[in-house]
Amino acid sequence: MSTAALHRRAVDWGPAVLVFVLGIVLWEALVVAFRVQDFLLPKPTEIATTFWDERNALWHAGIYTFKEALGGFALGSAFGIAVALVFAAFRPVGVALIPFAVAANAVPIIAFAPIMNDWFGLLNPFSKMAIAAVLCFFPVMINTLRGLTSVDPRAIELMRSYAAGRVSIFRRVRVPASLPHMFAGLKIASVLSMIGAIVGEYFGGPTTALGVTILNASAYSDFRLAWAGILLASAFGILFYSAVALAERLTTSWDPSRRAFHTE
Repeated sequence: MSTAALHRRAVDWGPAVLVFVLGIVLWEALVVAFRVQDFLLPKPTEIATTFWDERNALWHAGIYTFKEALGGFALGSAFGIAVALVFAAFRPVGVALIPFAVAANAVPIIAFAPIMNDWFGLLNPFSKMAIAAVLCFFPVMINTLRGLTSVDPRAIELMRSYAAGRVSIFRRVRVPASLPHMFAGLKIASVLSMIGAIVGEYFGGPTTALGVTILNASAYSDFRLAWAGILLASAFGILFYSAVALAERLTTSWDPSRRAFHTE
């Protein structure tokens, strides 16, 4: 990596790292200064110590929940992309059905969780995948649909001048143009999938699940372990988001807006 690239990365990430470090230091100092009890907010050093001491149990629980989140992400995103393609290809169908998709998205996820557990079983991982899929569906669908329908009309006219059919226009123009929008939805969905899986586990699941671990730790006043579980869930969410962002970078390197952003 060149010196210029390293400098650009430092400029991009430096402020975020600085704010994070200052936030942790301030958190520790305020908890000590005001003698805040553990049940309100443990010290970061105590959370870190518990995280290390319980690393094996937390890791297995985190992997279990991440598999549920990954399955829900795959299901919800695939269905969202497929629905967006149908809505873009058949506009009247999209106009008729989008209000129902908006209505489903407006329902709080905690209302779906007990229903999914009843449908698929309390200990069945698919019940948590279904909850995560519901959360992932709408942002992926709406962003992909926006990308498919906001193509430059001149590109469409150019393809038609070459006697291109609808399928060819979709494959060569609409789908490539929708990728930046689609990845915007996928990045949102990557974070929501972890939220959906953990919320589903709050309503019941095996003791090896991260959401159940956090819930049980809170119930038994082990707030350091609960916060350590929250820390791990956040780490998995960040890693998942970073993986999708890397896929976006590799897939949409042709996008002029990305080139302009990296050359500023």
